[in-house]
Amino acid sequence: MARIGVLTGGGDCPGLNAVIRAVVRKGVNVHGHAIVGYHDGWRGPLVNRFSHLTPDNTSGILHRGGTILGSSRTNPFKEPDGVERIKANLAAERIEALIAIGGEDTLGVADKLGQEGINVVGVPKTIDNDLAATDFTFGFHTAVQICTDAIDRLHTTAESHNRVMVVEVMGRHAGWIATYAGIAGGADAILIPERPFDIEEVCRHIRHRHSRGRTFSIVVVAEGATPVDDGGAIREGGTDEFGHVRLGGIGVTLEREIEQRTGYETRATILGHIQRGGSPTAYDRVLATRFGIAAIDAADDGDYGKMVALRGERIERVPLGEAVAQLKTLDPALYETAEVFFG
Repeated sequence: MARIGVLTGGGDCPGLNAVIRAVVRKGVNVHGHAIVGYHDGWRGPLVNRFSHLTPDNTSGILHRGGTILGSSRTNPFKEPDGVERIKANLAAERIEALIAIGGEDTLGVADKLGQEGINVVGVPKTIDNDLAATDFTFGFHTAVQICTDAIDRLHTTAESHNRVMVVEVMGRHAGWIATYAGIAGGADAILIPERPFDIEEVCRHIRHRHSRGRTFSIVVVAEGATPVDDGGAIREGGTDEFGHVRLGGIGVTLEREIEQRTGYETRATILGHIQRGGSPTAYDRVLATRFGIAAIDAADDGDYGKMVALRGERIERVPLGEAVAQLKTLDPALYETAEVFFG
């Protein structure tokens, strides 16, 4: 019997508890391991804060959003003697392997710790769907559904009041959520980080719609989208331990610019953290469960330094270094599909 740790890092995401449940259920009942849950991301092994996970105390969490282990954006490589402290704490608890569930930052730390001799297995988690080496990450489809539902509701109020509605969604570096939700919700323009936009061109789309008798428009914009004449995403200030600047405000900026340039009443809605909350969709529950099973199997096999990934319909193991080497930006062909319906 081995003692295997598990943690969840970075932003919370629908489906995290499904992964934890799967790791525990197969880890204990099939492989005979003991599962130790570290609290609050990398802060857990850093300060040795953990609890023992069993099939009983992880029962009934499949449908719950968030994470029962808590999360943080702690970077042990920015802490005094961080790596040494984690090594010592894992050794003291006789932890043979650690399963890290997270996005680029959490898995980037896992990859570096693996190079320091710690046995790690990664599980990809981000609603942005911007992790390389996997076709989809769990949480993405739930976020898209939440955004689509919001756009559907905004359609009715936009039409009733002859307004332009700007919907700001998450997406720091990639426009997956904006494009999927924009297509599904029938958006009239979609603005993404991969393609700096011309605000006047957006206004031309809107004026063209009005000239054809359409008196309302829906504009979906990712938080990291940038105007061509600006040179950078709009920032609210402050950085986290991984150096990420807090973004926000592009929706409000568009609201002001569109109304001033077109004369049409415009309102902005920022969906923000509502995209992360609530129960995961059926798709994400299944994908998260499959990832959890694959991760504990990899740990049981001693196949460390890997991340489990969805490739087509199969779950495969890929090197962690490959998974975090670069972000996965939006497929241009998908955006071209969306452009057919602009204006």
